[in-house]
Amino acid sequence: MAALARAVVRELVWGRRHVAHEIRLWEARAARIEDRTLREDALQALRCKRGSIDGAGLFWTLADRRDRRLLRALVAHELIWDYLDCVSERGAAAGDANGLQLHRALADSLTPGTPMADYYRHHRWRRDSGFLRELVGVCRTCCAALPSYRTVQPTLLYEARRGAIQGLNHALDPRHREDVLRTWLRAGDPRRRPPLHWFELAAAESAPLVIHALLALAASPRARAEDARAVHGAYFPWVSLATVMLDSYVDQVEDSASGGHSYIAHYASAADGVERLREALARAGSGVLRLRDGHRHAVLVACMVAMYLSKDSAGTPELRATTRSLVQAGGTLTLVLVPALRLWRIRHGQRSW
Repeated sequence: MAALARAVVRELVWGRRHVAHEIRLWEARAARIEDRTLREDALQALRCKRGSIDGAGLFWTLADRRDRRLLRALVAHELIWDYLDCVSERGAAAGDANGLQLHRALADSLTPGTPMADYYRHHRWRRDSGFLRELVGVCRTCCAALPSYRTVQPTLLYEARRGAIQGLNHALDPRHREDVLRTWLRAGDPRRRPPLHWFELAAAESAPLVIHALLALAASPRARAEDARAVHGAYFPWVSLATVMLDSYVDQVEDSASGGHSYIAHYASAADGVERLREALARAGSGVLRLRDGHRHAVLVACMVAMYLSKDSAGTPELRATTRSLVQAGGTLTLVLVPALRLWRIRHGQRSW
């Protein structure tokens, strides 16, 4: 594992340089957005959620070879998620239809050759100077060029359409939010519904990591439909659940103060939440190891876990002991990566994001 980690790190030097280049291009594009509010949302997604974009970029290392098209697709699709999260949160007063309409871009970005929707139909701010459509278009172009994209696309589209649940997470009334989330979950395919609490399933469906892993698979000329099913089964629900609950865990104090939705707060107690998160981390690590090139997937999962647990809020006196137990649950590589990623956060001004 250590030798593989070193090899992956060497490759990351190449990938990170190109991810940084993509981010600079999108920052320049976002700065030209006509509407001030949408411009702020786009720049916030790029600057304050840099860790998510860099994390998505890591998945290019799963491919058989370096592929700029894959890397561009990963960055563009993650930026769509992050931008829509900012936009739908600001426009929450417009109702559920607004969030769901905005999030149609997730599936549209994975369906080359089809008409794009009017994403801002219900949104107060609309003049984005074509920014969202350009993101969708770049993602489409890059996806269409991946050698096994058609093989992987059906699974990708299912996940992207279910990912629109993110558009419901910002409903202002907590009771209404719970009702619409439960209704959304009941509408899913029961054959694909794992035995989780409703809020755990909602959390798992609002994570894009399955899509990242499937895009990486699509870059392999030898990918088969059964490979796509295996990747989906390894990442959903446990990897997806672990990352969203980690995000909720490190933000719980801030969410409590602001009234924001916190998935981990749904557990009966803080201790129950931490114990379940430890279980999710263990299942996530063991699940990806069963994949072809499973150790590569395991390195990426460890990177994701360390990214969240390196945040300043995870090291506060109130959370220090439980954070230590979560780092241990993440495994030896997570233990090594946390201090390294703390330094990365300091360097890039991401300590609190």
